[in-house]
Amino acid sequence: MNILFICTGNTCRSPMAEGLMRKIAQDYRLDISVESAGIFAQSGEPASRYAIEAMAEYGVDISAHKAKQVTEELLKKSDIVLTMTQSHKEMLFSIAESVYTLNEYANVDGDIPDPYGGSLEEYKETAARIYDMLLKIAKDVKQ
Repeated sequence: MNILFICTGNTCRSPMAEGLMRKIAQDYRLDISVESAGIFAQSGEPASRYAIEAMAEYGVDISAHKAKQVTEELLKKSDIVLTMTQSHKEMLFSIAESVYTLNEYANVDGDIPDPYGGSLEEYKETAARIYDMLLKIAKDVKQ
């Protein structure tokens, strides 16, 4: 299964989701391939410093991450596209199949808030929300 995580700039939420899902897939022995991209990403931008720090607490290293723009090719090779917000989903819905918000796919209401420009604590809170949703998804995939 190929999963593509989408956020706005591909420097905070989607790289955290990508890194966390890789770890969860390894821990749960899931056959999952993951990538991330941004709707308005500036290609080559690194993950934000606080995103890197928040991920370190999970034993996940995203320091080598480079932002990339979502492309039709990325969308086509993905079995599932998981966006961080409803508005991201709406932007992609007409050009991609199997598009859901991360929360929606985990059967939870709401969006994953953008910590961009916020404190390290806000990044940690966002990482925890993403991790919780990914664990729910992993348990369903495992079954």
